This record gives sequence, structure tokens and C-alpha cells, in this order.
Amino acid sequence: MRSHAQTTTTATVPDTAVVRGPDQVEVRLSVNGVARRLAIEPRVSLLDALRDRLALSGTKKGCNQGACGACTVWVDRRRVLSCLTLAIACEGREVTTIEGLADDDTLHPMQSAFISHDAFQCGYCTPGQLMSAVALLDEGHATDDAEIREWMSGNLCRCAAYPHIRAAIREVRDGASGARSDATH
Repeated sequence: MRSHAQTTTTATVPDTAVVRGPDQVEVRLSVNGVARRLAIEPRVSLLDALRDRLALSGTKKGCNQGACGACTVWVDRRRVLSCLTLAIACEGREVTTIEGLADDDTLHPMQSAFISHDAFQCGYCTPGQLMSAVALLDEGHATDDAEIREWMSGNLCRCAAYPHIRAAIREVRDGASGARSDATH
């Protein structure tokens, strides 16, 4: 299995000229281990850059106000709300989206646990829930259900799959699904 650190340094997009308009700046982003260049207005959110400019539609636009967590991604392995983060602020940092969570065709253990525990209903919040759940474990905030509930509270699920989400997190925390350690993802 490739490690996350290896993934971030192996792929690049050809260094071609970026055509920009009069109100645009060139931004270089590393997204899921791929170096990307794009021309955007300085006020474009990371969410809009990912979805509209890089065609990475896995990250969802929920409230677009930072209240629901549907747009959660990682910047330098820390979870952020991409709707409140400017894309230009992510230059020189590694951005990981839901598309970068799996290891090629092998699902991340958290993705497998979400499936086995039916931790999604409509699926709209699932990408943000998954990104937060993996980060929650990396941060060491999963000692019991109360702590999981508290540290996942920024991710809303309108279908109320919370008990299933907590069960999936507990499974990965306890190693029941063969979870990778921090050093290997």
C-alpha cells in the first residue's frame, strides 16, 4: 500500500501555461498528491476551486457558511471547512479531498466501516463525515461516544445517521477493519 506521504510527491500535472483574466491570479495547489495550477480570482473559496475548476465534485457544498461540515477537507492533514477557506491560502500546502482518501482501488478502512454500518443515508454529508472521522482518529479524539459526538459535532447529517457513524468510527478505532496507522495514510 502506498502511504499518504508517498502519494503527495509522486504525481504532477504538466507545467503548461495558465491563461488568466485581468482580475485573476495564478494559484498552485497540491490536491490529492497532484500539483495543479489554475487561474482564479483571489476571493475564490477552496470549495469552489475544487468543484468548479478542478472537477473534484466529491466535496459537497452544503450551507456555504461553515455550519454543516459537508465541505470538510484536509489541509496539511488538518480538517478545514473548504467553503470558508480561500484557495489562494492553500498554496504550498497539501489539500486532501474525499477523492484522495482511498488508496487506488482499496477503500480506506473508514469508508469500509461506513458501508458495513450503513453510516450514510442520502449520502450528501458522507464525504465531509468521512474526512472528519479519519481526522478525529488521527487527532486522538475518539475515546468514547461522548468525545466522538463532541468532535464530530461540526458535521451535520440531516438523515440522523449519527449512531451508525459513531459505530463506524469505533470499529476503525478498535482496529476491527484493519485500519491503517497514522504513519501509513
